[in-house]
Amino acid sequence: MGIVERDVPVTELEERLRRQEAELRELRARLAAWEAAYDRVPKRATSFATVSGAPVEPLYTPLDWPGPYLEKLGFPGEFPFTRGPYTTMYRTRLWTMRQFAGFGTAEETNRRYKYLLEHGQTGLSVAFDFPTLMGYDSDHPRSLGEVGKCGVAISSLADMETLFDGIPLDQVSVSMTINGPAIILFCFYVVTAEKQGVAPAALRGTVQNDILKEYMAQHAWVYPPEPALKLIVDMFEWCAKNAPKYNPISISGYHIREAGATAAQELAYTLRNGFEYVERGIARGLDVDDFAPRLSFFFDVHNDFFEEIAKFRAARRIWARRMRDVYGARNEESWRLRTHAQTAGVTLVAQQPENNVVRVAYQALAAVLGGTQSLHTNSLDETLALPTEKAVRIALRTQQILAYETGVANVIDPLAGSYYVESLTDRLERDAEEIFAEVDRLGGVVRGIEAGYFQQEIARSARAQQEAIESGERVVVGVNAFTEGNEDSDVEILKIGDEAAETQRARLARLRETRDDARVRATLEALRQAAREDRNVVEPMLECVRAYCTLYEIRRALEDVFGAYREPVFI
Repeated sequence: MGIVERDVPVTELEERLRRQEAELRELRARLAAWEAAYDRVPKRATSFATVSGAPVEPLYTPLDWPGPYLEKLGFPGEFPFTRGPYTTMYRTRLWTMRQFAGFGTAEETNRRYKYLLEHGQTGLSVAFDFPTLMGYDSDHPRSLGEVGKCGVAISSLADMETLFDGIPLDQVSVSMTINGPAIILFCFYVVTAEKQGVAPAALRGTVQNDILKEYMAQHAWVYPPEPALKLIVDMFEWCAKNAPKYNPISISGYHIREAGATAAQELAYTLRNGFEYVERGIARGLDVDDFAPRLSFFFDVHNDFFEEIAKFRAARRIWARRMRDVYGARNEESWRLRTHAQTAGVTLVAQQPENNVVRVAYQALAAVLGGTQSLHTNSLDETLALPTEKAVRIALRTQQILAYETGVANVIDPLAGSYYVESLTDRLERDAEEIFAEVDRLGGVVRGIEAGYFQQEIARSARAQQEAIESGERVVVGVNAFTEGNEDSDVEILKIGDEAAETQRARLARLRETRDDARVRATLEALRQAAREDRNVVEPMLECVRAYCTLYEIRRALEDVFGAYREPVFI
């Protein structure tokens, strides 16, 4: 560490300030002269703006970021956490390399997980098929043609036991990307660990469980907003008491960005959703410091390199200040925003798909320079199909090369002090605060969803981005520029047949023949009764899972009480 000058005489400090004032006057004059010369030179025929459409100045100087340093930046691991949530960051522990994976049956995905762990992955991330995401069993009529196609099919505890067979859940951190029926899959996971002899207190990982962004962008909902929020707070309460290392929610901007939002919208909508969850927990009577330390976040990493880095930094600063100054959190862990990141699926293209490897590498670098705690790198073929083992291995190796060969993990927040990055960070923070105020004027997040505000704003941004691509204003290599006439790919793709559906139907038939039907009926009715009485439903749901009730049976039991959500038509 360098030596800090603590005892500088006052006269010397005054002299330094005079010199700095003189330098700033000279800087303003020299900048005006430089800008005049710049304006006389022809420029490239392009729009100088971020991917989100924000104008980018040709040059940034100390005039664009006057500080103050301690208030806006501080030190890593210290309030306001702009420079990182932990003191030593990657010098102590690299980010978790967590590849999103799941396809076909639980047996097939279990083999892929073991393959990934053998090749150096340090955490698992479960991709579920569409029926599971919507809370349907694999043999439900609405599951026809979709079983195992875009993720793994999980219809009961038996499937979850198979999925993690031979994978010790007290040693591996597991993330599950599911929202509408998230509480049910969480209970499957808890009982699976229980059968391995692993107590809930030893579990590490995350379930996405972010229903607000589903109404905004993703549309994988089950229940109306109010009962859906009640279920999330039930999990906050249960995990605070029983699974203190587990994150019961990952507040997700990823899907908001993938739907077309700008970086500022992703940042603001995600954090505002986070504040809504905090407010709901406090309204339940929970101490904010009992559940806020286990709230985690999930951000997209898009193509605009510097804007993405600034987004992570702004998110940490906004969260820390709000948690301390608005919600009264006293524990520093409640102020510390921790995030998973995933490279942007929406930026992957089918034309010249090998170029996707390069896109992903730059996005991964932005995530690491932004200070993520966990990272998934997309595979080059994901725009065509589920990734092959070779493509997944390349995506994982991209992270490993970044971690071990580039040196970027050696220095904490190396871009701090960059006039451009700091100016971008401040701008994103200002934009987010303006959006917060607009949401508050609408009456909050739920009112905004009901009025179609978020949906329409995201749609407008998506349309503007698409028009920029179609007009050629925004260049996409291999799509609207640098094409070769035949962009078809000979990349080998993974094809998922209908065998998974047949296997799942047979498995469910056997399950229903061998389980105790009386116990199934009794536990489902106990769950309904807990919901009717507005009690925490986690414990009665765990009993349903232990009785081998299926996913849809549990979903339907709560639907009998809560009803189903139907999205309004917005004009």
